[in-house]
Amino acid sequence: MSIAENLDNYAESVYIKDSTGENFIENIIHTANLPSLLGKIGEKNRILELGYGEGTITSSLVERGYRVEIVEGSAKLCQAARERFGSKIVVHESLFESFKPTQLYDAIFALHIFEHVEFPSAVIHNMVSWLSPDGRVVAVVPNAESLHRQLAVIMGMQEAADTLSLRDKLVGHQRVYTLDKFVADFESAGLKVEERFGYFVKIVPNSMMSEWSPDLLCALTHISDKLPSNLLANIGIVARKPDTHELENLII
Repeated sequence: MSIAENLDNYAESVYIKDSTGENFIENIIHTANLPSLLGKIGEKNRILELGYGEGTITSSLVERGYRVEIVEGSAKLCQAARERFGSKIVVHESLFESFKPTQLYDAIFALHIFEHVEFPSAVIHNMVSWLSPDGRVVAVVPNAESLHRQLAVIMGMQEAADTLSLRDKLVGHQRVYTLDKFVADFESAGLKVEERFGYFVKIVPNSMMSEWSPDLLCALTHISDKLPSNLLANIGIVARKPDTHELENLII
């Protein structure tokens, strides 16, 4: 089966048909946290979003007046994005590894894509060339040290905190990250990580949260800044290209 067929089958199962029945949980959490992410990029306007999913983040960005472009490998998801947003966004049907933009971006949102791709470091190195000189990358992944993973180990439900769960495998995760490892991957690509963060207090799997109210899910997102980032369900970084002075110090 070709890469394109694999991507479309994955998109059909996980996003179009929602095989887990739990996508609404993640959508509520990430939408609740989006204002915090936008605060990390300042007045940046032209945003590249890696991956489309169900269009939850795309919709929020469009509603706020950002100029949004998407790079997505699944033809089915590209079609869904074009049908939903029309000329309001630009959709690039391409693998992240082979995408070549015609101009640079003020901000790149890589939200929950690095746990899926085969070669994360290659994608990060490509992103460096897509970013404007004063642009920012905002990247988020699942956290290997999340409270719910640590509890699963204590309860004997998981061998180690970074072991892939049944749900991880069902939704196509190839890995989970610690915050230190995630930062190291970006720094090895030559980017300067200027902020680490996390969000959503999670103590049980998504399957046990299906009856929780949206208000509770939002509250567990908004309270995130009261806890250390390395204990939260999602971890992220804000990164930029080093300035001239920083580059000179590296050379010295």
